[in-house]
Amino acid sequence: MKMKLKRIFCVALAAPLCGVLTAWAATDNAPANLAPAPATNSSSPDQIAQLFGDAVIARGQGVEIKRSQLDAEIQRLKTTMAARGTTLTPDDIANLKPRVLNNLINQQLLLDQATAADRAEGRAEFEKLEKELKTAGKLTDEQFNQKLNAQLLLLGLTKAQWEKQSTDQTTALAVLKRGLHIAATDAEIQAFYRTNTDKFQVPEQVHVRHLLLMTIDPVTRQPLPQDQQQAKRKQIEDLLQRARAGEDFAKLAQKYSEDEATRDDGGDLPPFDSNGLFAGGRMDPIFTAAAFSLTNHQISDIVTTQFGYHIIQSLGKTPAHTLALTDKLPSSDMTVAEEIKNYLEQQQLAKLAPAYFKKLNQDAHVEILDPSLKLALAGEEEQSNPPPAAPEK
Repeated sequence: MKMKLKRIFCVALAAPLCGVLTAWAATDNAPANLAPAPATNSSSPDQIAQLFGDAVIARGQGVEIKRSQLDAEIQRLKTTMAARGTTLTPDDIANLKPRVLNNLINQQLLLDQATAADRAEGRAEFEKLEKELKTAGKLTDEQFNQKLNAQLLLLGLTKAQWEKQSTDQTTALAVLKRGLHIAATDAEIQAFYRTNTDKFQVPEQVHVRHLLLMTIDPVTRQPLPQDQQQAKRKQIEDLLQRARAGEDFAKLAQKYSEDEATRDDGGDLPPFDSNGLFAGGRMDPIFTAAAFSLTNHQISDIVTTQFGYHIIQSLGKTPAHTLALTDKLPSSDMTVAEEIKNYLEQQQLAKLAPAYFKKLNQDAHVEILDPSLKLALAGEEEQSNPPPAAPEK
């Protein structure tokens, strides 16, 4: 697909769920066994609060934000960006703080208005998104929990905290959509699809299994000693003979493959196109070229990549096609129509939410108690609402 649609809560509200999604995607693109090490901090927001007190930095009717809450969100953003290979500078953090504070305030204001129906909708949306994570990763519940716990460790959250914060987030979105009467109609969805059909084209894809013997250290990423690489080469040659002699490829992968992400599933990989692109990442170019050269169920020669020695079994190719409205998106339980609906509602929210949040803040008499953050937020508002241009003389 040429179009990648985003959910509004990732940009409109504080986003613990999106933090996990982003860090998850970053580690999904790493080779087998490789994941970022937990972030090391000289002092956590809780430790700072214990030493210097936890000042209230924003207050209003139904709102109270403490310094530790803001610091914790900033720390999670830093960790999430680090997982993507980006380090936030002091200037980046200074620019982010007023925006994150504004998100925290807006979320509390929305939650203060949440009805039982809003909370039920928020819970259902969270469960739907959790299911999407499992589907995209082709994970069992046990595998999902293992992977989730690793990401939550990076973010400094327990699973219970993550579930509460994420459900609060989706509940706040439900309140916002109700307050603004946000809803994309079937006619709007169909009209968008008709004028953007080219954006739902799926290129030719190949589906394969693979068996990997790594020639790099899974922790340091440094090449293994030559004698170990030679032993791996001999082993992969033996495994290739067994696979071509008729042994079950999936069982061989389950027993011998060193790609922990796919081993339990018999080396099964998500379908990818001729550029190596799949939902959430990109395959090695050498691996991609070898996979596309195979016919259905053919087993490759030994393929050497930066990660080690592979044997690939083709499971078939899917011709290029255009997704229908009722088709599911690649590696997803969501249909094209549902994703267009999300996109159109995001557009409506982006247009209407700023004025709505401004009124909520005024009605709740929200006051920023930290002078520097108050000044920064005033600057943000001035930039988003520039004065009208003077008439030409």
